[in-house]
Amino acid sequence: MDRSKAIGFVVKTLSNQVKRQIDISVSKCEIDGITGMQCWIIGYLCDNVDKRDVFQKDVEIAFNIRRSTATVILQLMERNGLITREAVSCDARLKKLILTEKAFDIHLKIEAQIIQVEQKIAKGLTNEEIETFLRLVNKISKNIE
Repeated sequence: MDRSKAIGFVVKTLSNQVKRQIDISVSKCEIDGITGMQCWIIGYLCDNVDKRDVFQKDVEIAFNIRRSTATVILQLMERNGLITREAVSCDARLKKLILTEKAFDIHLKIEAQIIQVEQKIAKGLTNEEIETFLRLVNKISKNIE
């Protein structure tokens, strides 16, 4: 099999490249101990802060990660003072995720870096090509659900 034509191999390689770029960009902000994934989660929580309560299950769905993975990441973020968990009145078992001031400060520092990575990724692509790519990726994702 020609790996350069294997969709899974190409997607995994691209994923590694994007992760590496995000990690490099975050390191430029001189923020110790934060991963690219934590940056994405902070961004997701910032995007929803005024819209609705966000729970661990929402993070699992948004990032297509397993419960155990989300638990580890969110526990680390809580230990590092990036989030707190607050019980909701309708169900004491549910804990909404709340960003701390530290996380908001980090978001302000890294947002520009993330935008630069996105611009680098999209460089030379037309809007139509980007839309086609996203449509195909979504179709592939549905195929393997």
